[in-house]
This record gives sequence, C-alpha cells and structure tokens, in this order.
Amino acid sequence: MIFIPPPAYYAAGLAGGMAINGVVALPLGGRPATTVAGAVLTVLGLTLAFAGVAAVIRHRTTIVPHHPVATLLTGGAYRLSRNPMYTGLAIIYLGLALLFDSWWPLVLWPLVVIAVRQLVIRPEEHYLTQRFGPTYSDYQSRARRWL
Repeated sequence: MIFIPPPAYYAAGLAGGMAINGVVALPLGGRPATTVAGAVLTVLGLTLAFAGVAAVIRHRTTIVPHHPVATLLTGGAYRLSRNPMYTGLAIIYLGLALLFDSWWPLVLWPLVVIAVRQLVIRPEEHYLTQRFGPTYSDYQSRARRWL
C-alpha cells in the first residue's frame, strides 16, 4: 500500500481545480465579499488544524496516519471533531478556493473529501476501533467525524 499524506489530497484537488481554471476560467465573482470569506475560512481552518496538531504533540502520540497511536485524543479540538486536522484542511481548501476566485476547486472539493474519508479516515477508524474498542465507540457517539 502506498501512503499518501492527507494534505496531499487537498493540495491535489486545489491544484487540479486551478489547472482546469487555467484552461476554462470559471471565476466566482462577488469580490470583495468572497475574498473576505476566503480569508476568514482559511484562518478558521488553520486554527482548527493546528489545534489538532498541537494536541497530538502535547500528548506525545503520532501525527502520521499509518503509525500506531499512543493514546486516544478526545479533548480540546478532538471534542469538536474526531478529525480536526482533516476538517481544518477541508475548511482551508474552501477558503483558498474563494481566495483563488475559481469555481473549479469548489467543484472538486466533494471528491477530495470523499477520497480523504475513504482512503484515510475509514482505515483510521477501523484501526482505532481495534485498538481502543468500546472507548473509541463511545467517543464516536459523542464527537462528529467532521464538525
């Protein structure tokens, strides 16, 4: 199995959307409102993603999806989302699409989110269920996958 870092899925979607935009421009319009919304979403996404990373570092577990984890994180950003880093990246993606003024990345966004869910989150959830059993199942019932 080839490991693809989760941020690469989001970067590929944005790059693909902008490549399509280079061939067939499809601007969003709505300036300056879309610029402000894009900046706000980008900052919110960065905040959520970094809160997830900080929790992982603070609890001395791994940030790498295919490595064994030392502990199940359920507090802080992980109380809002079981996947604050991936959710943060998805929000950053939306913010950047607005800043880039193109519909194409937005059209590709659902495909990126589905790819992350199927290829990254689903195997992680399977692993965490095996590793933590009922503790993880209880956590799943309290915290949403995204937001």
